Amino acid sequence: MSEDVLLCEVIDSVARLTLNRPKAMNSLNMAIMAELDRRLIELATNDAVRVVVLTGAGSAFCAGADLKEVLASQSLPAGEPDFLDRGDVTFARLRNFPKPVIAALNGITMAGGLELAMCADIVVAAESATIADAHANFGVYPGAGGAAVLPRLIPLNMAMYMLFTGKSLSAAEMKACGLVCEVHADADFAEATMKLATQIARKSPIALRRMKEVARFTADKSRDDALVHEAVNMRKHMRTADFQEGLQSFAEKRAPQFQGR
Repeated sequence: MSEDVLLCEVIDSVARLTLNRPKAMNSLNMAIMAELDRRLIELATNDAVRVVVLTGAGSAFCAGADLKEVLASQSLPAGEPDFLDRGDVTFARLRNFPKPVIAALNGITMAGGLELAMCADIVVAAESATIADAHANFGVYPGAGGAAVLPRLIPLNMAMYMLFTGKSLSAAEMKACGLVCEVHADADFAEATMKLATQIARKSPIALRRMKEVARFTADKSRDDALVHEAVNMRKHMRTADFQEGLQSFAEKRAPQFQGR
């Protein structure tokens, strides 16, 4: 397996992961998913990295699964992990990653590519990016969140519209739906994404991790249980050096220097 299918660049406190199969529109194969999984494991324990940006090379973010590999994996011997097994592990790793993740949609995003983007905490897009579920166009059923997660992120009727029609929508339309947080001109997109990631990376990594923990699971809890979860984390956070640094820097009217402890 070549690491060239996924590029990893660390800039200050931001790790930028680039899906690098531009000729195949960065479609997901076994190799790229395994390498993404490996990188996420590595970055999760790298204290120097505080934010991860996931983007694509060329004209696409990700056009979904490599259907040739999906078909080939169906003939694997019983008990050997197939394409869906590999995808389940990698997508779960990204969805539950302990640090903030930004999906930067630089171009075509469809099917498994949309499901990959939905694993991130924040989605930003280039002005020319197009976004679609597209499974229905190929008689394929979504297996990584298309039907299960999309209706949690945008209005139900819009989710059903995307699922049933397979139609591609613009970045601006998806921003209006609430899936995309920021849209930038293509020429400014990479710089604007890194600016956002750097701003987030300056925050307390402990506070961000605990915010993400509560926010990610709040939909599966009652309001009262979610508030208890938040309160427990607040008690823990009050004992951290970052909490004290935040209060002290405010009192001293200076920029805080969070250490992540």
